[in-house]
This record gives sequence, C-alpha cells and structure tokens, in this order.
Amino acid sequence: MSTQNLLVRPSGDLDTAPVVAIGLIGGYGVARASGNRPFGGAVLAAAGIVAGSAWLARRGRATAAALGTAYVLGFGLSHPLAKKIGAWPSVLAVTAATATAAHLASDARPARD
Repeated sequence: MSTQNLLVRPSGDLDTAPVVAIGLIGGYGVARASGNRPFGGAVLAAAGIVAGSAWLARRGRATAAALGTAYVLGFGLSHPLAKKIGAWPSVLAVTAATATAAHLASDARPARD
C-alpha cells in the first residue's frame, strides 16, 4: 500500500452530510465574518465540488445532479427565508434539510457497483 492510499480516501467513501454542512454554514459564516461574500462563496463552492464528486462516485449522475440541485437550492432559498426567520435560523434550517437529503440519498446507502 502506498503512502498516498493512507492519506486520501476515495471520494466514494466520504460521508457528505458533514461536507454539506461545512459548505452552507461555513460559507455563510466566512462571508459574514470577513464581510467578503466571494470568500463565503468559495467555501460553498469547494464543499459542493467535494460532495458532488463523492455523490457521483457513490451513486451516479442522477443522484449527484439531484443532490447538487438541492445544495444550490438550499443556498438560494436561505435568502428569502432569512427575511422571515432571520439569517442564522435560515442557514441552519436549509443546512439540516440538505444534509439530511445527502445522508439519506447517498451516505446511508451502499455504494453502487
């Protein structure tokens, strides 16, 4: 076994619900703390790429597309929801829904052959 195999897990083995949470909560937190929305967007995008590659490897294109759409919609829907319930509650609500979807559709299911 090479050293590289010890350090890097295949993307199909990655639990993506925490990655989704890092992307949505971390992206908002970075944008808010730094005052720089593009920095937050970079966190959101990086986590989305990591999660998307795992979804693709584990479940295929259809699931990756569905979960990727849910991730982007969660981000988008958090904005109007924030006007009704506040920014942090909105981010936490869409994160809970999106991370749950990732867990149920990808993480909790065995990898496809």
